[in-house]
Amino acid sequence: MTTDLPTMQGLVLHAVADLRVQAVPRPAVPPGWGLVRVGFCGVCGSDIPRIFKKGTYRFPTICGHEFAGVVEVVNDPAAAFHPGDRVAVFPLIWCGRCAACERGRYVQCEHYDYLGSRRDGGFAQYVAAPLQNLVPVPQGVSLEAAAMTEPAAVALHALRRMGGPLLDQTLAVFGAGPIGLMLAQWGRAMGAARILLFDVLSAKLDMARRLGFTDAFNSRDQDPVQAVDQITHGRGAHVTVDAAGVPATLLAALATARAGGRVVLLGNPSGTVPLPPALISQLMRREVTLLGTWNSDYSAAGSDDDWRTALAAMARGTLDVTSLITHQVGLEEAIAALKRMNEGKDFFAKVLIQP
Repeated sequence: MTTDLPTMQGLVLHAVADLRVQAVPRPAVPPGWGLVRVGFCGVCGSDIPRIFKKGTYRFPTICGHEFAGVVEVVNDPAAAFHPGDRVAVFPLIWCGRCAACERGRYVQCEHYDYLGSRRDGGFAQYVAAPLQNLVPVPQGVSLEAAAMTEPAAVALHALRRMGGPLLDQTLAVFGAGPIGLMLAQWGRAMGAARILLFDVLSAKLDMARRLGFTDAFNSRDQDPVQAVDQITHGRGAHVTVDAAGVPATLLAALATARAGGRVVLLGNPSGTVPLPPALISQLMRREVTLLGTWNSDYSAAGSDDDWRTALAAMARGTLDVTSLITHQVGLEEAIAALKRMNEGKDFFAKVLIQP
């Protein structure tokens, strides 16, 4: 199946730190796949090291895995989707053959592909994706908001990994970036009695307060362990989350969990973290549960999952993601914006690229 125009504009990564806006072929649309015209694509924190430091799985590559848009082509006569439908796109393409896929645990797929890292993603005008990866965007949810479904689902999944209640409990989140602020909103929706947020950037903490989180602390001014001890009368938080992935936030999350508490590792690790014997002993004596989390749960059958829950929460107003948007740029402006993000000279929360 072909489209009218053979090329599109894309932000192409040719090598580490070598980004170019150029004309590239539009993606082919195999049977069972669709072509999505990208409305907005968010810049994930993982995109920055992928572009400027680590590189990706192959070159050239079009990055970007947080996106939503409008269906342009459907290559399946029996498909439920039609041109003009607004959709968010689950970026992980599962093999369908391994043991994890047989259980519907697609994020544990042994042979997965991934839009934006292993194959071309959303920093372009069009993306091809399996139709089973498309999720309808509810009425009342903008494409800007829908482009943030992926991080919203990741944040929700992190709290669902706890396997227990949050009602009337204390939640401490270390890292107040977009994921951390979404996670705090999920905690509030789940009934947490008190939500503590920690970061080293005042602008992020100001954003947290505008979202109604008054317990927002600058870790440079106040020791997080002492702050949690004071607020919880020395008991510690029921749930702590490392949402930044730096050694200081991981150590703080481990040190502030109460007896029988749960620690969720969410942020991608940025360095080696030596654990002091005294801290390990405390974790053992307190019988703290340590939980890893990666990506989000997705249902190919359209059942309840992290993605549909996130979009429904946006439609109800339970989850405010658009307040996290600080920048919207086109493809031509995106290179400069990404470079500034990498340099850390300006404040960025969620950056959306509009191809």
